[in-house]
Amino acid sequence: MSGGCFEVIAPGLTTSVQDRGRYGYQEQGMPVAGAMDGIALRLANALAGNAEGTAALEIGYLGPTLSVAAESVRVAFCGSAKLVLQPAGGGEPRGLKPWRSITLKRGDRLQVGSIEEGSIGYLAIAGGLAIAPFLDSLSTYTRAGLGGFEGRALKAGDRLPLALSQAPNGDELELADDAKAVYGSGPVRVVLGPQEDRFTARGIETFLAGSYMVTKEADRMGLRLDGPVIEHTNGADIASEGLVTGSIQVPGNGKPIILMADRQTTGGYTKIATVISADLPRVGQLRPGDAITFQAVGVAEAEAVRRAQEKAIAALIAGIRPAQPEFALDHSALYTENLISGMVDAKTGAWR
Repeated sequence: MSGGCFEVIAPGLTTSVQDRGRYGYQEQGMPVAGAMDGIALRLANALAGNAEGTAALEIGYLGPTLSVAAESVRVAFCGSAKLVLQPAGGGEPRGLKPWRSITLKRGDRLQVGSIEEGSIGYLAIAGGLAIAPFLDSLSTYTRAGLGGFEGRALKAGDRLPLALSQAPNGDELELADDAKAVYGSGPVRVVLGPQEDRFTARGIETFLAGSYMVTKEADRMGLRLDGPVIEHTNGADIASEGLVTGSIQVPGNGKPIILMADRQTTGGYTKIATVISADLPRVGQLRPGDAITFQAVGVAEAEAVRRAQEKAIAALIAGIRPAQPEFALDHSALYTENLISGMVDAKTGAWR
């Protein structure tokens, strides 16, 4: 049963509807789009009780303020932003924890603050959104004004339709373990090629040994990097050919570009390497000024890393448990802290 909506009081810096992407249409020139961080999207949906690929709100850098115009709605936010609930009727605002679900009532306002670690977070909504798909996906491709909510990022005054008029029954849910470990760490792993032979040995060594920085020219289409110049053997141009998410193009200036979710489907620059799929979510979380280094691995290792990551994600989802009350006492902390700073002798009045 559909009914109700989220009213957008403030849209945040860039908030759009994204699912796992629009697959099967690249031969027609349609980019995949979809979530920049597929792990956080999947976990947010699991906490909200949805299928893992359900469309959610992808929130970049600074989140929106949303007002509930429905009987109730359950949401789950995965990311590092501070969440503030302004209860209906003007009650005292209170902070909420991320990485868990929470049920909001009619008139409640949810404010998603700035992203403190990484660049994006995901707000999943139990039951999803009552939006018609475009080419089998709800992902927003803003460059062409297609998909999602009117083909664009949210703006103040929007009314985002909900698939459910009230929150489903059941406990609030939370992750039992920290999700950070499933992202991996260290250098971003890449498989060299497909135009490895268009770079000198020194150029490849520079790429793998150098440290690069994400520039301000970074968005959902790609991340332009600054750092050591990569040397070509015979120029940067090739006949246009298909691209994949994670392709690393090196144009004539020798500075790499990592292609991301909204990348074009074909391109005519040499590609020195491709980011392995397991590392794409943490690349998607990079922000201008962040440093990045690369490590070459083989296809077999890339596949093994992805299988291990999928196993870890499945374990996180399987371990989801009923959430502790939002304002429950932390008994573990209570029992381990010294809450008594001294004693007064009843007879003498002496402090000790």
